[in-house]
Amino acid sequence: MPLAFPVLDFLAQDCRAAESMQPLNRFPRMVHEYFVNQVQISARRGERAFSKVTDETQATEYLKKTKAKIRECFGPMPERTPLNAQITGVVERDGYQIEKLIYESRPGFPVTANLYVPTNRKSPMPGVVGTCGHSQNGKAAEPYQAFAQGLARQGYVCLIYDPIGQGERSQYIDDDGHLRLNGTVREHLMCGNQQFLVGEFLGTWRAWDGIRALDYLLTRDEVDRNQVGVTGNSGGGTMTTWLCGLESRWSMAAPGCFVTTFAHNMENELPADTEQCPPKSLALGLDHADFLAAMAPKPIVILAKERDFFDVRGAAEAYDRLRRLYAFFDKEDQISLFTGPTTHGYSQENREAMYRWFNQVTRVCDATSEPELTMEADETLWCTAKGQVGLQDAKKVFDFTREKSLELAVKRDPVNADTLPDKVREVLKLKPRLEASPPYRVLRAGPKRGYPLPYNATYAVETEPGILALVYMMSNERWYSRPPQDTEKAILYVSHRSSDVELRTEALIRETIEDEPDARVFSVDVRGVGESQPNTCGNNTFDDPYGCDYFYAIHSLMLDRPYLGQKTYDVLRVLDFLKENGFTQIHLVGKGWGALAATFAGLLSNSVRQISLKNALTSYADVAEHKEYNWPLATLLPDVLSHFDLPDCYRALQSKSLRLIEPWDASGEPLGR
Repeated sequence: MPLAFPVLDFLAQDCRAAESMQPLNRFPRMVHEYFVNQVQISARRGERAFSKVTDETQATEYLKKTKAKIRECFGPMPERTPLNAQITGVVERDGYQIEKLIYESRPGFPVTANLYVPTNRKSPMPGVVGTCGHSQNGKAAEPYQAFAQGLARQGYVCLIYDPIGQGERSQYIDDDGHLRLNGTVREHLMCGNQQFLVGEFLGTWRAWDGIRALDYLLTRDEVDRNQVGVTGNSGGGTMTTWLCGLESRWSMAAPGCFVTTFAHNMENELPADTEQCPPKSLALGLDHADFLAAMAPKPIVILAKERDFFDVRGAAEAYDRLRRLYAFFDKEDQISLFTGPTTHGYSQENREAMYRWFNQVTRVCDATSEPELTMEADETLWCTAKGQVGLQDAKKVFDFTREKSLELAVKRDPVNADTLPDKVREVLKLKPRLEASPPYRVLRAGPKRGYPLPYNATYAVETEPGILALVYMMSNERWYSRPPQDTEKAILYVSHRSSDVELRTEALIRETIEDEPDARVFSVDVRGVGESQPNTCGNNTFDDPYGCDYFYAIHSLMLDRPYLGQKTYDVLRVLDFLKENGFTQIHLVGKGWGALAATFAGLLSNSVRQISLKNALTSYADVAEHKEYNWPLATLLPDVLSHFDLPDCYRALQSKSLRLIEPWDASGEPLGR
């Protein structure tokens, strides 16, 4: 049906109106408080499990179950393949030498490392694997050089390696050595978020690099196999903590500037890197302390900072739980907490606390302070000629992700309209919907906003306790109460970012209204966008790769309930709300991010008779197989490509007169641009 008004005039007028109006955002704290509650529930679940331990036998059983949960989070480790280790150079210094080492943690996936070996001590000597925090220059950063050199000067063999995306292991690099992404966290997010689509977790990859570092260290004749520790700070404190839970060969550990509680991180609005958020960990009731508990009753010192952004109260709580656990083994003296007075970092006072602890365990020396150190230039420590192993045709993380996506496409069982809904429910982790229609509030209408129809009513639909989906009903008459009961036909628009903005600017909405004049018109903001877009984790962080949208999406994976699954659930409950009010013939319209939730809801709801998707993602494989992409974690689903892909859904929706309009590719641009 041709439009009864000039669309371009309307668009120009509405764009001017949009510029003068701030998007409605009446519930900016809703999502955060919901997640605080969910993480607190997980913490209480974990504390209840531990509170049942009353003796050493039960403590041993508790640890067995904890280790199994940790393995479930990280998934199976890869096969041990040849390390193909090579020493590319040696730096001779007074009392020690630095060997420049490259080993393969996976075939074709090199790890650059420095091995600090004392030359004035008798073998075998204690060994330490050092894990780096988020430093652009990795192992060459001053605090990491410092502890590796400090250990070597005291009689330890220390292997410190570059993490993925740091030092000589940048994953996004041009042929001239220029880094394509700014900052180490950006690299971790780009390759790590993408990995979820094929059932991988960057934390597992990072931990495996550390386990293979230990494998190499134990091949050295200089190392005492019975005295090997692990330490690191910040992101390295994370890896130290995870490695305590995943590897049984450590004899001591010193995680720094990381250990707190998941609840404190959530309450304090502190985003954590992809590898710092193990999938299912919160659903299983795990916390930071549990990863260290897996080593009990071996000696561990938690290194905290009084002025750290990792809440020191959480470090004290973790220490208290571990001390209670160690007491069952009569080993309370083997767990300790040191809190330095300064800000985040592996500063001298924390390094010295680590030296004292390790020396107490190994008796290698009785030093209590750091020896005099000499920092090396980055180039001196390079294992490669130009400071980037990626310039030597090494495989990158995204190469493995692309390969696995292609493999899954071949292995995946064919799906059809009968089997697809169950697969969708499984991947989205959709919980059963209540039979009763969701409760709702009727919000007072404000001034006119320039929507396609002159009047609107707003319904705050409670899709689950603590979550409201904001539903606008537009009409030609004033309306203050429940939706009218005068037709079975309705249009439900699922917004990309904000119904309030898009009702003023999106031509598709006006076209659909013109084409279906006898249908009632609704739009919905699902949780986390529009009316409930959070303004947390600092001001205006929503669009930051490391901002609040990512923050809730990654915690959703830790809760084993994907954010997109939650948003789809909101759409389904709104469809229940509409059905309760007599609307059983729904034209579901979705745009951009909203098109994803609309796709899945359209597959699962019998009320949906027609579906139109504008700027829908072409396929998850498109994201998984591109080096760089522009879809946030909130739109991605874990392990989806083992089960189905979006084209399977689009084919199934042909029976509901699916219309795909200007699909977006992995870059978030119209297909083919």
